[in-house]
Amino acid sequence: MIESSGGPSAFRDLSAFVACPRINSLALSVDGTRLVAAVQSLSGDGTRFVSGLWEIDPAGERDALRLTRSDKGESGPVFGPDGTLYFLSSRAADGDGDEDEGAALWALPPRGEAVVVARHPGGIAAVTVARNSGALCHTAGLLPGAADADEHGKLRAARKDAKVTAILYEAGPTRAWDHDLGPAEPHTFVRAGAGAGADADAEPVVAGGQGIGLEDPGDTALSPDGTRVAYRRFVPGRVPDEHRTAVVVADAVSGEEIHVVGDLEHLYEAPRFTHDGSAVVCCRMRYPTYNDPWEATLVRIDLADGAVRDLLPGFDNWPGGVACSPVDDTLFFTSDEQGHAPVFRRDPDGGVTRLTASGAYGSLTVAPDGRTLYALRHAVDAPPTPVRIDADVADQTPAVLPAPGGVGQLPGTLTEVHAEADDGFLLRGWLVLPEGASAEQPAPLLVAVHGGPQSSWNGWTWRWNPWPFAARGYAVLLPDPALSTGYGQINHQRGWGQWGGRPYTDVIALTDAAEARHDIDASRTALAGGSYGGYMANRAATSTDRFKAIISHAGLWDLRMFQGDTDVPWYFQRIFGDPLTRPERYEADSPHLDVAKIRTPMLVIHGAKDYRVPVGQGATLFQELQRHEVPAKYLYFPDENHWILQPNHARLWYETCLNFLDHHVLGTEWQQPGLL
Repeated sequence: MIESSGGPSAFRDLSAFVACPRINSLALSVDGTRLVAAVQSLSGDGTRFVSGLWEIDPAGERDALRLTRSDKGESGPVFGPDGTLYFLSSRAADGDGDEDEGAALWALPPRGEAVVVARHPGGIAAVTVARNSGALCHTAGLLPGAADADEHGKLRAARKDAKVTAILYEAGPTRAWDHDLGPAEPHTFVRAGAGAGADADAEPVVAGGQGIGLEDPGDTALSPDGTRVAYRRFVPGRVPDEHRTAVVVADAVSGEEIHVVGDLEHLYEAPRFTHDGSAVVCCRMRYPTYNDPWEATLVRIDLADGAVRDLLPGFDNWPGGVACSPVDDTLFFTSDEQGHAPVFRRDPDGGVTRLTASGAYGSLTVAPDGRTLYALRHAVDAPPTPVRIDADVADQTPAVLPAPGGVGQLPGTLTEVHAEADDGFLLRGWLVLPEGASAEQPAPLLVAVHGGPQSSWNGWTWRWNPWPFAARGYAVLLPDPALSTGYGQINHQRGWGQWGGRPYTDVIALTDAAEARHDIDASRTALAGGSYGGYMANRAATSTDRFKAIISHAGLWDLRMFQGDTDVPWYFQRIFGDPLTRPERYEADSPHLDVAKIRTPMLVIHGAKDYRVPVGQGATLFQELQRHEVPAKYLYFPDENHWILQPNHARLWYETCLNFLDHHVLGTEWQQPGLL
């Protein structure tokens, strides 16, 4: 087990905090005896994160053991039925590595060295394995006109040699989050599995195209016997409002499509085959409209006739993270619920049982007998760590398994805050209290609004972590206002169509409740948020003078300009309306119309590669603040996106936010962060 960089000073030393190892995913062997985790840690020079694979003892008796170590890193672990561990890596193999070729598929046998078993020009994005047959399925791109990887490689080389980067679009979106879509389209490839002895140059079956509109092209699954493959496909519409996402089930040998399940009213994603391969289970979300919010459930697609059946007709929250039992039709899934994200079991008769009492869970995997689950558990006060869950016990506290990482002692405690909204709805949020907060020494308060807005403060985050702020002496309120997940469909409906209305008044109601506590100094309160939370920060700046400072990260400022510039304009036009013919919501909720009301000092943060909330939103806000003589600073990252991901940039992000708060909330002298 590696020595944790977390300790008593991990939150007081931002370099130590950024260096804490981060567990991202789990993979369980088919026989249930081996559990592997992908763990990110700092590179040798401390400038980037590198993922490595660690073996975790499922019994929880032995320390974790590191399996791989390279400068390029390894990720996406999956097991074959013979015990071979597959993973993705762009590290060199026998001196033939080419960084431009992206990640290859590697196989690590139970005994022996890892070898490359599949390559693809430009790299492989994701991989999965058939539980019984060992057939392999991976996702990779094909350029227009290419029928296979060989033709794709030749076309790719020709573009590179000619120094051509241009892309011609005829339909669909052009960007996603931080990258241009195309010209290659993600495709699903299937090959027979042969463990570490597979021929890396053998040509796989091209099972189907997934469409260039997908943000995550790795959403694929293989039936246990490897004869069927299911994947998600983006289907562009005649007009942008008709773009949709379908689930395709195809023959894994011929690539022939058997069922395509999709319609204009729903988004289908995350397909998973049932234990016997007779059906596919997937998430289905009803697309929002101007009047109605998202709504989600799980559905079963029977492969015999293509019939689609709702599996959770009475479940009020949004399910996700589905894992199918390998022995029967039992399903396991997660869902946000009252500031947590528990694991639930759905029995074959339709009954639903909550298995975990607290925390948030991900990376669910089921043991071969269906009686045990393994998952990553995290919470606002606990980073992700592997746990073992009894599939038969309700509201349990799972067994924690020894794993790398850890953050040491937290610099404070966690409690809840409750309030009543103007419509009588009961609101809640988490409150982080720093050490020593009391009536004699009340703590200054930072209100941190989450993004989404369909999201919840229910788990650990490395990007908006409250504990470095607590280490500096701040209490941190994490409110879940209207539009937050985990409080029933009514909480979406009560805030729908009024981004700056009821969600804002809910945040203020929870702020009032926190400030009423004897251990909070109501005279020293600030507000911050990112994405939708950044929008809320901008909305608060134009609506009240009660905050001493406001931090707006990747926040929406001019809704009409934003709607035409974001990477998903059709989605926002669905919920806001056409700005030319239906401008009411833009006029009611766009903060830029009230810029003259701003008096509060603001820190604006934005990344140039942010396509979801384009950088012009932050740049325009900063210019407007200067024009209206509002004290302001602009932290700009030319090579970051919607999130600040590089280790040293993340450290500077925290340092700048903390110093800005100290200056305007506590009255200390402004301290310029180093390297800025």
